[in-house]
Amino acid sequence: MEITAVEAIPVRVPLVPFEEGGIAPYVTNHNELTAMDRVLVRVDTNEGVSGWGEVRAFLSPAATVSVIEEGIAPIVEGHSPFETESLRRLLFIEYTNVDTFFAPVETACWDIVGKVLDRPVYELLGGHGAPEQTARRHREHVDETETSERCEVAYCLGILDPERSAERAVEVRDAGYSVLKTKAGRDWREDVERVVAMHEATNGELEFRLDPNQGWTLDQAVRVGAALEDEGVYLQYMEQPIRVDSHRALARLATRTRQPIGPNEDTYVAHNLRSLVEAGAVDVAVLDLTPAGGITGLRQVAAVADDAGVPTAHHCAFDLGVRTAAVLHAVTGIPGFALPPDTVYYGWERDVITDPFEVEAGTMRVPEGPGLGVDVDMGVVERYRTD
Repeated sequence: MEITAVEAIPVRVPLVPFEEGGIAPYVTNHNELTAMDRVLVRVDTNEGVSGWGEVRAFLSPAATVSVIEEGIAPIVEGHSPFETESLRRLLFIEYTNVDTFFAPVETACWDIVGKVLDRPVYELLGGHGAPEQTARRHREHVDETETSERCEVAYCLGILDPERSAERAVEVRDAGYSVLKTKAGRDWREDVERVVAMHEATNGELEFRLDPNQGWTLDQAVRVGAALEDEGVYLQYMEQPIRVDSHRALARLATRTRQPIGPNEDTYVAHNLRSLVEAGAVDVAVLDLTPAGGITGLRQVAAVADDAGVPTAHHCAFDLGVRTAAVLHAVTGIPGFALPPDTVYYGWERDVITDPFEVEAGTMRVPEGPGLGVDVDMGVVERYRTD
């Protein structure tokens, strides 16, 4: 079996407004989102089996499509999709790292492999015991008569005023979630006020993740941790509170706060996670299969954290159904993912797969079909296509 073609299809899908139960505008310390550009990637083979991957648009949808179709495709065409490990080793391009653009192609190869073998991807990853750490973590949410696995997920919310944040936190708790992640970083005092409001409104029944996207300085992060502790709020983790590659500063922060530190963007850089572990600067590793170069690369990075005894969670990049499926398979099939992956799946106007996921009691069902277990609805794709 050989790869014969790689096609990248850009789409822009709107987010549901907050007033209608959605999350738009989704506000961070650097932007506001009401829609998101994504790129779907289809890999075809000479035996008629195709697979799908998905990635966010970088720089622009056109730039992302160009790198994938004109840069990645010629390198992988003619190779077997079963070569998920060796393919990424072919991608040596001077002066740049193209793992991000290769990731959806690699995911599509896993989809093909699973379809050929008639097995779901999570079973092929060698760590089927991983659901003990994820899907079965809160069995009270799951019908024991179900044969499929369910994976607990964390609800994500942008920066809002304390009142609306508290209102949504109550809704999230009542919907069965146990973890809420909120953005931060524009004003650390307001960040504290917002988390405290949500904590009090939910009677301490939700855990929180706080993500300023590198938006704080070291002293501000120390103040946030202390202020929350004074209010009796202990975060599940503080995600990438200061800028990347400041490993010694992160280590100092870890000694000055009892709030767990969860590097995220830092883990996107090759070998950084090992450096963070050695510096004592990581309590939780927030990983992402896209900058890792796909599921194979994610498994390699997750092993570093697992060997160090550091629990892992998976980042969300406003994923539609294809990458959502890939994430669910990855955290189910790769050991070490002891914390729920982030998701904003409930925020989309519509998904591009034929059978969209449903979030029930804060969990999502891991697809049981072969490969990624999802099919793309080309009618919906054409509706949102932007090229």
